[in-house]
Amino acid sequence: MKAVHMIAFIVLVVGGLNWLALGLFQWELGDLFGGSAALISRIIYVIVGAAAVYELITHRSRCSECAAGSVRQSTQTM
Repeated sequence: MKAVHMIAFIVLVVGGLNWLALGLFQWELGDLFGGSAALISRIIYVIVGAAAVYELITHRSRCSECAAGSVRQSTQTM
C-alpha cells in the first residue's frame, strides 16, 4: 500500500501545481492534451480527484505527524 500512497501523493502534487499554474498564469495542464473537454484531460482530472479521495480517507492513519498530533491532543486533555 505504500506504493499506492506514493502514487497518490505524486498525483496530488501534479494536481496542485496545475492549480498554481492556472491561478498565476491562466494556463492549465489539460491544455496540452486538447483542453478540458478532451477525453485524456478528463481521465487525468478523474485520476487526480480519485487520488485526493484516497488521501482524504487514508491520510490520518498513514501520516506520522497527524498520528502524533492526535496523541499530543489526547495527553493534553488529561
